[in-house]
Amino acid sequence: MPHPLLPDLETLATKVAASKGFALCGIQLLTHMSPMTLEVQIRHSSGADVSLDDCAGFSGVLGDALEASTLLTDAYVLEISSPGIGDQLSSDRDFETFRGFPVEVHHRDKDDSEQRLEGLLLERDADTLQINIRGRIKRIARDCVIGVRLTSPGS
Repeated sequence: MPHPLLPDLETLATKVAASKGFALCGIQLLTHMSPMTLEVQIRHSSGADVSLDDCAGFSGVLGDALEASTLLTDAYVLEISSPGIGDQLSSDRDFETFRGFPVEVHHRDKDDSEQRLEGLLLERDADTLQINIRGRIKRIARDCVIGVRLTSPGS
């Protein structure tokens, strides 16, 4: 069951984040910690990477807003972070960044049945996704690709 203050904290954090060009990705209030901990995850509204300086700057602004709101009356620790990278690749930037990394490709074949292939990510262009499967290049039409996710080597 979520803490009763969480909706109000989320509303406040969302407003402060939007005013600074961020979007709120997640918020948790960990009351079992001593002092309690408010964990807030942000990302840039533009999609740019969140830096350590961004987190530090946002911590000050959100901390001031929390103090002014008097929502949290007991001692607390405020932790700001980015959600990090997920294992699903979607943007062109993801595919460029993780070129050469092991991936699993979920796709539909010519018979419209779903298949999964594992290999090293080579390239994604306007028409195809290319992976290296034990030295052989496999080209998959982009419109047949359902999803691509990072995997661990040898998994």
